Amino acid sequence: MTEHMQKRIDMDQILARFDALMQRLDALLPPLPPPTDWKASIAFRWRKGQGFGARGWLDPVRHVHKVTLSDLQGIDAQIAKVEQNTRQFVAGKPANNVLLTGARGTGKSSMIKGLLNKYAKNGLRLIEVDKADLVDLPAIVDSIAGRDERFLLYCDDLSFEEAEPGYKALKVALDGSISTTSDNLLIYATSNRRHLMPEYMQENLETKYVGDEIHPGETVEEKISLSERFGMWVSFYPFSQDEYLDIVAHWLGQLGCGQREVEASREEALQWALLRGSRSGRVALQFARDWTGRVHERKAVARRPAKPAKPAKRTGK
Repeated sequence: MTEHMQKRIDMDQILARFDALMQRLDALLPPLPPPTDWKASIAFRWRKGQGFGARGWLDPVRHVHKVTLSDLQGIDAQIAKVEQNTRQFVAGKPANNVLLTGARGTGKSSMIKGLLNKYAKNGLRLIEVDKADLVDLPAIVDSIAGRDERFLLYCDDLSFEEAEPGYKALKVALDGSISTTSDNLLIYATSNRRHLMPEYMQENLETKYVGDEIHPGETVEEKISLSERFGMWVSFYPFSQDEYLDIVAHWLGQLGCGQREVEASREEALQWALLRGSRSGRVALQFARDWTGRVHERKAVARRPAKPAKPAKRTGK
């Protein structure tokens, strides 16, 4: 065997081993994410695969919540403000990222869903992202770049603890990187915390007084810096008793109850809110569902024909 032939055999063996190694590596790698079906829905969720090197993808939401803006009672001023910003965005005009904060159950998340349902026909789409996946914001931006639709990146009930990776990713995406989000994307977030992070009494001790001016400490400044990067803040407040009862009446009407039933429900509606410790729109809807179900059950029982009485047994002597 010549030296040339031996080198050829050795090279073939090396290539065969390399090919076998690559096949083993391919088996260990996560599968490629499925392509996004943009026509399947008006809303999408960012899904993340499992394992090292897993890539995320946009998964269509098959059953989108059909809430409308007219269903949301007692927050007309907040709706008007955010809807104006959304109209500007859909029309391709300048608009701001939005942070909705305040009392729980007052319609923050429902407002965003209502805006999606109203403006979907104008090209508005929604992408829901968990805070743990905010580190994938650059990948999400790349996945929608160049599309004609207008996307709201939606983060519900957003809050961070110390040193969470999504905190820095969101901060950079809002304002702080040499790159920026695409023109067809805005971030709409809801939170029960005004500054998105827990606040401690110890941090207030860092405050300094210079003459008549108050200068917050560095820890407070860092926490404020994230929420300040949202161009629009919208606050939500607990409902009064009358506002709560109006919301109950609205939902009872939507669920098929008449005015007499609405009036009869008032006392129980207030007791329901007292037991739940909240007069929120969410609590009002939950009561309306319970009350309506019981009313329909009573009506069904009343419509049932009475069973004929069994004839008495005759006893002979």
